[in-house]
Amino acid sequence: MNYTFASATILLILITDPIGNIPIFANALKHVAPERRPWVILREVLIAFALLLSFMFVGSGFLRVMNLSELSLQIGGGVILFLIALRMIFPPPKSDAPEELHEPLVVPLAIPAIAGPSALATVLLLVSQAPERRMEWIAALCVTMAVSAVVLVLAERIQRVAGDRFVVALERLMGLVLVAVSIEMMLRGVKTFAGQLAGA
Repeated sequence: MNYTFASATILLILITDPIGNIPIFANALKHVAPERRPWVILREVLIAFALLLSFMFVGSGFLRVMNLSELSLQIGGGVILFLIALRMIFPPPKSDAPEELHEPLVVPLAIPAIAGPSALATVLLLVSQAPERRMEWIAALCVTMAVSAVVLVLAERIQRVAGDRFVVALERLMGLVLVAVSIEMMLRGVKTFAGQLAGA
């Protein structure tokens, strides 16, 4: 797929899923002092940004070391996005795992809530397909992280004003869009692979 700055930004926002992360952050930060929460959120967003940015610069080298092709990354990325989208539409039941009473650091907020496998695969895919447009992808990532930071810092207000039902509905709508994106990625990858087989 040939991404533009706008489509790459939208894709990254869908994948990092700030709306869907609202309950995750709310639960993880419930034992953190209210005045401290915005700073924790900004710190976690910056950590996720640093990780995703580093993947943009080492991505091509990583693919060479692992002997992976852009085609396998595109199809694999589509599969991961499809699974993530299904979880957005059909969320798993709440876990009964014990709550952590200390301030979260890196896990689970920066990784994998924001910079999860799908986000890492996506930035690798963007850079591998068009390395000469790396600055565009960095700008798209900056916009994505800014949107995530704003949404998550205002999470309590969003939940209070919009209500839980609206947040859930928006989350599932984003999942539906992401399903279509992931299927398009897989179809294009399979079509390219079929073309390579036919030309061999």
